[in-house]
Amino acid sequence: MGVEIKVDGLTKSFGKDLIWKDVSLTIPAGEICVMLGPSGTGKSVFLKTIIGLLKPDTGSIVIEGLDIANCSEKDLYEVRKLFGVLFQDGAMFGSMSLYDNVAFPLREHTKKSESEIRDLVMEKMELVGLLGAEDKLPGEISGGMRKRAGLARALVLDPEIVLFDEPDSGLDPVRTAFLNQLIVDLNAQIDATMLIVTHDINTARTVPDNIGLLYHKHLAMFGPREMLLSSEEPVVRQFLNAQRVGPIGMSEEKDADELEQEKDEELPPLPPIPPQIEPSNGIRRTAMREPGAWCRDNNVTPPPGSFDDNVSMAPGA
Repeated sequence: MGVEIKVDGLTKSFGKDLIWKDVSLTIPAGEICVMLGPSGTGKSVFLKTIIGLLKPDTGSIVIEGLDIANCSEKDLYEVRKLFGVLFQDGAMFGSMSLYDNVAFPLREHTKKSESEIRDLVMEKMELVGLLGAEDKLPGEISGGMRKRAGLARALVLDPEIVLFDEPDSGLDPVRTAFLNQLIVDLNAQIDATMLIVTHDINTARTVPDNIGLLYHKHLAMFGPREMLLSSEEPVVRQFLNAQRVGPIGMSEEKDADELEQEKDEELPPLPPIPPQIEPSNGIRRTAMREPGAWCRDNNVTPPPGSFDDNVSMAPGA
């Protein structure tokens, strides 16, 4: 079962450059969350701060009662054992076979025998659909297979938290769809807490239980998927629905002249909220909510056509 991550008042800067300020949110145990934002808003910095690779200027990150932003190196080392991380490019060792890449964390961090290691490695390779490819080198396989191999390695220590740093980077839409289904299936099987940093709107609209949006050096909004997909907040509406009209411009924020030119433009209607991807094996995820439940509980009328199986995954799709 995954664990809760409670972030409170987090601020990070590099020298005089403020990345984001006073970020507060709770990532619920066992749920899938997506963190979005325009390029350069510090999404990957947030991910690295969550795992303790970067230290925030102020604030706390509490995991199982331990504030990893203000703890000893020894305690941080121990809490990192809860994490598995899938890096953007898979971060595979090019001279090692996929088998040895996946086995690496077990050989480094456990005292398991080679027989035990083999059982675990083959179990994770099967989980991500790579049985039969274990002897290949990373350079001999496709980008999508490297992502899956990286995911197998991230899972080999049975983490309670799995972080994905732009898992769809470099993948075509079809392979991104397969990876999204794999993430949902894994959550159903292992109940880990999952945080995905991505630019992919299809992923954000169909995979997570919760969505966050970083913009203009702060957390614009964080909450259940239906809350953000039905939101009229200008920056949330613009980004999640891939619209041109709104406060986000080519250089993150539009200037006053651009906003003035747009003031009389009529916003297109919010597109329907698509159904959330369900596990392919029929196992219902613990965190999965009934379609429309948040809207109903909060007296919000979803856009017409929402939750219909024929709804396109993203606007214009």
